[in-house]
Amino acid sequence: MIRRFLAVLRARNMEFLRDRSSLGWNLLVPALLVLGIAWIFSEDDRALFKVGVLQDAEQINVSAHPFLSTKHIHFFATPDEPDAIHKISRHQMDMLLRFTDSPTYWVNEDSPRGYVLEKMFLGSGGSSLKKAMVSGRPVRYIDWLLPGILAMNMMFSCLFGVGYVVVRYRKNGYLKRLNATPLRAIEFISAQIASRLLITLVSTALVFLGTSYFLEIRMDGSYLQLVVVATLGAISLIALALVVASRVTSEELASGLLNFVGWPMMLLSGVWFSMEGANEFLRFIAQLLPLTHVLEAARATMIDGVGWTDITNNLIVLAGMAVVLMTLGAALFKWRAD
Repeated sequence: MIRRFLAVLRARNMEFLRDRSSLGWNLLVPALLVLGIAWIFSEDDRALFKVGVLQDAEQINVSAHPFLSTKHIHFFATPDEPDAIHKISRHQMDMLLRFTDSPTYWVNEDSPRGYVLEKMFLGSGGSSLKKAMVSGRPVRYIDWLLPGILAMNMMFSCLFGVGYVVVRYRKNGYLKRLNATPLRAIEFISAQIASRLLITLVSTALVFLGTSYFLEIRMDGSYLQLVVVATLGAISLIALALVVASRVTSEELASGLLNFVGWPMMLLSGVWFSMEGANEFLRFIAQLLPLTHVLEAARATMIDGVGWTDITNNLIVLAGMAVVLMTLGAALFKWRAD
C-alpha cells in the first residue's frame, strides 16, 4: 500500500516538475506579487491626512507655506477644483488649499479629521487664507467598500469560472470533440460568456440585496444603471479570461496566469483603498484595468447618485474592452491541446 502511494506521489510530482511553464508561474507569480505590493506600499511612514493643493504643476512648492512641510500629511497637486471639493464633501480628502488667486482653504464641517487638520493649519500661520466650508454626508467605509468586494468576487468568478474551465475542457479532450461539430469558436465563446454572465449577475445581486438589507447600504442612484455597469464589467472580465485561456493547455499554468491578471486588478483598481494621491504611473496602469472602471461607475452610482452622462466614459471603456477582448479571444482560440 505504501509503495503504491509513493509511486503515485512520485509520478504526480514528476509530472508537475516537467511542466516547466507551470513550475515557473508557481515560483514567479508569488514573488512578483510580493515585490509589487512592497513597491506600492514602499513609503516608510503612512500619512495620517490627505491634503490637496490646487495647482497645475505636479511638483508642490514647499516654500509656498510653512504648513506644506508638516510631517505625516500627504500633500498632492490637483488641478480640478470642483472635483476636489466634491471629494472633501465625501470625506475622501481632508483639506484643499489654494495659495494663488484668492488664497483659500476648504474643510468639511462634518469631518473630525478636517477639524483637527484645520487647527494644525491655523497654528502654522494659515489664518491669512480665506476659509470655505464644505458640507456633505460622510460615506461610511462599508458603503465605499461593498462595491469593491462585490466587484472583486465578480472578477474572480469570471476569471476562474471561464478561464480555468476552458483549459480543463481543452486538456481532457472535450474541446477536441466539439471541434468535430459545426460549432465555431465565436459561438462557443459567446455561450461561455452568456452562461457565466447569468451566474455572476444572479449571485452578485443576491449578495448585494442581502447585505443592503442588513447593513442599510447607501444607494442614491439608479438600480438599472448599476445593473448595466455590472453587466458590461462582467462581460469584459469574462472576455479577458477567455483571452488568457485561449491557447493554454495546463491547468496549473492557467491558474498562475489568472492570478497574475487578477491580483494586480484587486490591488490597483481601488477595491480596498482609494488610489487618490497615489503615484501617477500606478493611476495610469489602474485606468487600463476593467475593474477600475467598474468600481468608478458603481461607486458614483451608489454613493453620488450620478446619472448616465457622468459614467458614460466608464461604460464606453468597458464596452470597448469587451469587444476587443472577445474578438482577440476568438481569434487566438485553440481547440486542441496539441
